[in-house]
Amino acid sequence: MIPRVRSPELPQNYPWLNTVKPLSLKSLKGRIVILDFWTYCCINCLHILPDLKYLERKYQDSLTIIGVHSGKFDNEKEIESIRQAILRYEIEHPVLVDNDFRVWENYTVRAWPTLIIIDPQGYVIGQFAGEGHLQAIENIIIQLQHKNQDHINFQQFQFTLEKQQQPLITPLAFPGKVLATRAGLFIADSGHHRIVMTQFDGQIMYVIGTGKSGLTDGAFNQAQFSTPQGMTFDDESQILYVADTENYTLRQIDLQRQVVETIAGTGQQNHIISPHGGVALETALNSPWDLQKVGNKLLIAMAGSHQIWEMDLERGTIQTFAGTGAEGCFDSTLTECAFAQPSGITTNGQELFIADSEVSSIRGMELDEQGKVRTICGSGMLFGFGDMDGEKLDVRLQHCLGVEYFQNYLWVADTYNHKIKLVDTTTGNCQTILGDGLPGFQDGQGKNTRFSEPSGLSGIDSSLYISDTNNHAIRRVNLKTLTVQTLDFPDLCAPSLCLSSDISAF
Repeated sequence: MIPRVRSPELPQNYPWLNTVKPLSLKSLKGRIVILDFWTYCCINCLHILPDLKYLERKYQDSLTIIGVHSGKFDNEKEIESIRQAILRYEIEHPVLVDNDFRVWENYTVRAWPTLIIIDPQGYVIGQFAGEGHLQAIENIIIQLQHKNQDHINFQQFQFTLEKQQQPLITPLAFPGKVLATRAGLFIADSGHHRIVMTQFDGQIMYVIGTGKSGLTDGAFNQAQFSTPQGMTFDDESQILYVADTENYTLRQIDLQRQVVETIAGTGQQNHIISPHGGVALETALNSPWDLQKVGNKLLIAMAGSHQIWEMDLERGTIQTFAGTGAEGCFDSTLTECAFAQPSGITTNGQELFIADSEVSSIRGMELDEQGKVRTICGSGMLFGFGDMDGEKLDVRLQHCLGVEYFQNYLWVADTYNHKIKLVDTTTGNCQTILGDGLPGFQDGQGKNTRFSEPSGLSGIDSSLYISDTNNHAIRRVNLKTLTVQTLDFPDLCAPSLCLSSDISAF
C-alpha cells in the first residue's frame, strides 16, 4: 500500500476507445477505479488481462477499469493498431490512448504493466507493477466495499465497445502463424481459437476446434484451443504440434486418428523464471509462442519467460534449453544468454533462428548443448527499434514476430514495420523485400504491396505463405516474381456464422 494521494484527472481531449465519450474520475466518484497502464506488445500486459476480466465481471456493480495505453513502439501509437489490439484480445473496458506518456508521468508509472487502485473518494491507495497481484487487488476491493458500503456508486455503466462497431465475422480472425507442408497448409486461426487445414488452392480439409476458447482434448469438432500460435509438423507420423499460447500448453493433432491431445503444460501459467523442467504434463508453461521439431525433440519459443525450451517427445519431459529468464539481449552460452519475448523460431539443422521481438533482433542459437547464442542483425537492445536495412547491428526492425529459413535465407516478418525482409544468416545483411512500410491491404509485386502486422510465414516449393494478422488473411508470394496474392477460402466461415456441421472434418 502507498499513502493516499488525490488521483490526477484523466485528459478529456485524448483519444478514447471502447467508449463513445471520455471518462473523468470526477464522474466516477463513488466507484472503485483501476487504471491499467499497458502496451499491446508486452506479454506481461497480456497476462493480466484475464485477471482484469475476472474483476470487472465479479465487481461490475462497484468497479470500473480503464486501460491507459502508453505505447512502447511507434506502431503501438497508431489509433487503428490499438483498436485492432482491443479486438484481438477481447478487451471490454474503456481505453485511454496516452501516446505522450502524460498520464503515465502524472501517476509516476515506471513499468508495463502497472495497476493503479483509486478509492471511491478519488484517492490513489495502491500501485502494483508486473504480474501476479490478483489476490492482493481483490482483497483491497473487498475492503473498500466494506468500508464504503454506504457511499458506493452502483450506477450501471454501459460502454459502446469496439467489437460492437466492428464485429469479427471474417472467415479468419487475427491468424498468428501459418505452416506450409506436403500434407497441406495449416493456419493458426488465433482469434477464432482453432486450427484450419487447407489445400494450397484454399479448399478446406479440416477445421479443428469448436471456435470457442477452452482447453478440451478429443475429436476435431469437440476440441478447444485458446489463441493458438506456432506449429510444426511431423510428415512421417502425420502429427501437427501446436503452441496453444493462452492455455499455456502444447497440443498435438493426429491427422490419421483425427484427435487432439495435450502433451505438455498444466493449463496454468508458470511463474518460475529460473531454468527448470520435469514431466511435461506436470510442468506449467509460460505463453509458448512457436515450435520447431528437431529429431525427436520440440524446441519452443517460450515468450512469457524469455527463454527457449525443449521437449523430449519420447520421454515426455520438458525443460529450459536456453536463457536465464531475464529479459534482454545477451549473447553467450545457452545457460547464460538472455532473450526478450522470443516469438518465432526456425532452423537450418545446425542453428535455431529466433525472432526476438522485444529487442527487435534476429538471434542465432547453435543446437549443440555446448552451443552459443549470437545476434545476427538488429540493435540488440530494448527500445532499439526502427526501420533500416543494412548489416548486423546497423539493422533496425520493429517487433519482429516471424522467421522462416527457406532457400538458404531467413525470411522475417518485421511485424510492426508491416514488411517482409530477407536476412543472410552469415553476413547479417537484411533487406526489405515486400511491403512499403505502411499498414494496409494491397496485393501486387515487391515493395508495391501492403500488410498489417504480419506475424508468421512459411515456405514451400516456390511460394512463401504469410499470416497477415490484422488483415485476417493469408497471403501467398510467388518467389520467382515476388508477386503477392491473397488466398481465398470460399468454404470457411467464422464460428459465429457456422452451422454445427461446418466445424467438423470436411
